[in-house]
Amino acid sequence: MSAPDPAATGPAAAGPTSPDPAATDLFGLVAYGELLAFDRLAADARLAPDLRRRAALSEMAAAEIAHYRWLTDRLAAWGVTPEEAMAPYVEALRAYHDSTEPRDWAEAVTKAYVGDAITDDFLRGIADGLAGPDRALLLDVLHDSRYAEFAGTEIRAAIEADPRAAGRLSMWARRLLGEALSQAGRVAAADRGALVALIGRTGGDVPGLLRRLTEAHAARMTAAGLNN
Repeated sequence: MSAPDPAATGPAAAGPTSPDPAATDLFGLVAYGELLAFDRLAADARLAPDLRRRAALSEMAAAEIAHYRWLTDRLAAWGVTPEEAMAPYVEALRAYHDSTEPRDWAEAVTKAYVGDAITDDFLRGIADGLAGPDRALLLDVLHDSRYAEFAGTEIRAAIEADPRAAGRLSMWARRLLGEALSQAGRVAAADRGALVALIGRTGGDVPGLLRRLTEAHAARMTAAGLNN
């Protein structure tokens, strides 16, 4: 994960003193997602089979809390209370993580590989409706390729060690897709219309975005050795 240039994307970056309400809503959504991701990765690290893997996941958790701070600093610079911005999305996002608790290391890294990638794709599709430093900061917060590469390598290693794991993890990944798409619907329902408006600014719509999420998911499943 790459750290953004504070001069370009930090809270002090040039930007509107009265932000687009859609931007504050999106920052609230992503900030709460980062806070939950920190909690989850810190807990999942304890499932790691060795210290190397535990350290890798712990480093990812540290990155998530740093991202949370970047987002809440920007909200505060706008005069928006982070708790207020995050509140509409608490129930929807918490429901997703509560319903997809991994039972072991292989399920934890599959959730990181599948679930987080779907979330990132969803947020990229929305962030495209923003411009300037706000869009740049959101894109910096999303996971880079190293994150997916680590998780994908762990999934393939689990399948190599036990070929029967492919079936179990494929079913788990399909469940994650279903829950993630349901989460997107819950987020849209909890939103005040701002996120849908952002998608519309790109010339797209929610069904089209969800269709693209499903197509990208299928490609990731194949790359990790899982069945659609």
